[in-house]
Amino acid sequence: MRAIVYPASLSGSQVAPASKSSMQRACAAALLHQGKSQIFNPGHSNDDLAAIDVIQKLGAKVQHHSDHVEVNSNGVQPIGPEMNCGESGLGIRMFTPIAALSNQPITIQGKGSLVKRPMHFFDEILPALGVQINSSNGFLPISIQGPLKPSDITVDGSLSSQFLTGLLMAYAAADATGSTINVNHLKSKPYIDLTLAVLKHFGWEVNHENHEQFTFKPRTTVHQTIQYTVEGDWSGAAFLLVAGAIAGPITVKGLQLHSTQADKAVMNALKSANASISFIEEDILIGANEDGLKAFDFDATDCPDLFPPLVALASLCKGMTTIKGVSRLAHKESDRGLTLQKEFAKLGVKIILDGDLMKIEGVEKIQANSVFSQHDHRIAMACGVAALRATGPIEITEAEAINKSYTDFFQHLQNLGAKVDIQ
Repeated sequence: MRAIVYPASLSGSQVAPASKSSMQRACAAALLHQGKSQIFNPGHSNDDLAAIDVIQKLGAKVQHHSDHVEVNSNGVQPIGPEMNCGESGLGIRMFTPIAALSNQPITIQGKGSLVKRPMHFFDEILPALGVQINSSNGFLPISIQGPLKPSDITVDGSLSSQFLTGLLMAYAAADATGSTINVNHLKSKPYIDLTLAVLKHFGWEVNHENHEQFTFKPRTTVHQTIQYTVEGDWSGAAFLLVAGAIAGPITVKGLQLHSTQADKAVMNALKSANASISFIEEDILIGANEDGLKAFDFDATDCPDLFPPLVALASLCKGMTTIKGVSRLAHKESDRGLTLQKEFAKLGVKIILDGDLMKIEGVEKIQANSVFSQHDHRIAMACGVAALRATGPIEITEAEAINKSYTDFFQHLQNLGAKVDIQ
């Protein structure tokens, strides 16, 4: 699919998409809850659909209703020898320990860029928990056989917090009272806070000391039916908010201002960039400031998914913006540091990679050109936002990459007044 986005001024309001971080965790918790779960405001991105497919492969029964998804589960009871997490990094890292709760052998597959992302963490950790595992030298496919038996372990949290999310959920469901997970060098702590919040909603309480030591309490009495509402997605909304800052004003609805989602930090970057921001209850009105946007410094170590929208923002800020956390970008859908540098160079934007720092030199206008998404949803969206302030239309090839997280992205830009041709 090719998307051609034309320069435009935006106006009006748009509801943020559902959070796939929240949705996928809710699916996992609904699988682990022995009873009925009703998930309201469900997402429908490819990652969300992959999570629904996985929990069905692991024994849950799912019914789709007009405003919610209903999950009935008796716990992890795989119905076949294989499950496929699609291209979801969270899915593979979260559901592998959960699948290991069963004593049935199961092969875990993925597709696209996921087959190139390292999974050696499981080779190192799962055998210590009584799980047999065979991987392809630390990559997919992975074959496992449990049951997982919680014990005191120490894990490295420097690569991704998603591995820890899976362990926390599996330990909670396995009644790991008395067991401790010690974590060194944890990245993306807000995502772990989201995991703990979802677990607590479903009746499992996990304590921690400075995100370095996690202990488990016996599960509290819970209702047979649990209702959970998926939050609006700060990761996807970051692109809308940046679009508003460079081409608005617009109003973004449906976000929780007190969310534990890491990407809520985009608001700090926007304030530093001198965007005009005001609030009507929890609606966010955002536009360009009369004095213009200015370069900013931002640490994205705990929220690396913000790099693409912030690059689009920084490209139109006066001066040199510095974003820290480039080391977190290598194992995404693409090597995002290099991909952003390459694709934005086509748009006339100079990006310097200096160790863990990314430096973006702002321009007055984005150059019209054709760019390649590199099959990365966030690269496609970043280029789509930058196009709003270009000298002419920008063509994005392989633009269907957006379906991984934000299927309606181009439609939402159109709703706000942008001209987008899909071919």
